[in-house]
Amino acid sequence: MSPKRILPKAALLLILAGLVWVMAPGFQLEFTADAKPAYKELKLFTDVLDLIKQNYVDPVDEKKLIESAIQGMVGSLDPHSALLTPEAFRELQIDTHGEFTGIGIHVTMRDNLVTVIAPIEGTPAYRAGIKAGDRIVKVDGKQTDNLRDAVNRMRGPKGTKVVVTIIREGEPKPLEFTLVRDVIPIHSVKSAILKPGYGYVWVTNFRDNTYDDLVAALDTMESAKPPLKGLILDLRDNPGGILDQAIKVCDLFLDKGVILSSKGRKGAHVRVYKAHKNAKSRSYPMVVLINGGSASASEIVAGALQDHKRALLLGTTSFGKGSVQAIENLSDGYALKLTIARYYTPSGRSIQAKGVEPDIFVARRILESDAKAATERTIKEKDLKNHLGAEPNDTRSKSSKDREKEKSKLPPKVQSRISPLDVNQLLRDSQVSRALDILIGYQVFKQTNNG
Repeated sequence: MSPKRILPKAALLLILAGLVWVMAPGFQLEFTADAKPAYKELKLFTDVLDLIKQNYVDPVDEKKLIESAIQGMVGSLDPHSALLTPEAFRELQIDTHGEFTGIGIHVTMRDNLVTVIAPIEGTPAYRAGIKAGDRIVKVDGKQTDNLRDAVNRMRGPKGTKVVVTIIREGEPKPLEFTLVRDVIPIHSVKSAILKPGYGYVWVTNFRDNTYDDLVAALDTMESAKPPLKGLILDLRDNPGGILDQAIKVCDLFLDKGVILSSKGRKGAHVRVYKAHKNAKSRSYPMVVLINGGSASASEIVAGALQDHKRALLLGTTSFGKGSVQAIENLSDGYALKLTIARYYTPSGRSIQAKGVEPDIFVARRILESDAKAATERTIKEKDLKNHLGAEPNDTRSKSSKDREKEKSKLPPKVQSRISPLDVNQLLRDSQVSRALDILIGYQVFKQTNNG
């Protein structure tokens, strides 16, 4: 057999759910020198192209026709393979490594419709109420039948308006959103102490600085008094990101074993990523939150921690994006994004079109504060005039100093780089609240058993 000819060296990237993953060395697209060209099929193509050029009712752009033909060929393989134009390739790199202006959503093609994977927290789409699973049917009144074209039309200069029409399950009519484009933030990690000893980290996507930001957040919480006794890792509506960052995040909480494996037809596309012994032990219990907007890299993290029994998964089933795409530079600034493998969790599970199932299914809802308000309206012993204190020396009424001291104990607002997050609001989230109860309950049982 003739030797294989490797394509010219280029930046190889892994794409999951619309975001770029920088691929580790070893993955390459290749030609086999003795492959038989499909001359007969190519003649059919050139015959059709000539007929169109000579006979179509209007003049045609030959370059555009060929580009569209390649797009159709590659796009027929699966929703994630595509020919990237020079502009599309640049935008793809910006999605992970730079800022851009738009409405702030991650999308994919599903059932031939542009479908929202997840809105980005703090963006125009997020604030307007666009949700994971929404189908975008029009942008500025024009039908959407091409993913890249839809993305291009939703992006634009900051401060300009765009009208997005969606269909949503359960809604009898299409919904129309008028959004003002803005700079989409690139920061992906936010953290808070929900209660002393119990931390919360929200990873919105996996960017090139996610690992460093997460380590900084964990170091701060771990050095607090009391130190961390439990952690909630929120991966809800996280559409994916850079492979290297996802692997590193897993490695923070695992000391050994497989994190991820990939399998394709080519031997070069078979890879295994393993955890390493950490210098700093992070053995506290964890709950990971997932939902239908958790895709790709976030599914890798959730699946790895679940398989290693390192974390309990809570929420709803994830998106189910379990394929690997490689990108190779072509001539004139074009690039080919091609599905080359499937990836698997440490136990060998493929999540492609299946998703990661949580250990505990909890639908998200905002908890009402009526019960708390009712409790506060109920007259208690402490409300009675001249009531006895708990101990003989306890005063019957609180001084202004005591009231200020209690006020200082209230959960603080978390100053996010995108928008302020209120810890009280987080605690009203049914999934966050349930996760916190599980972590606290674990500590209670642990102390009971020790006793």
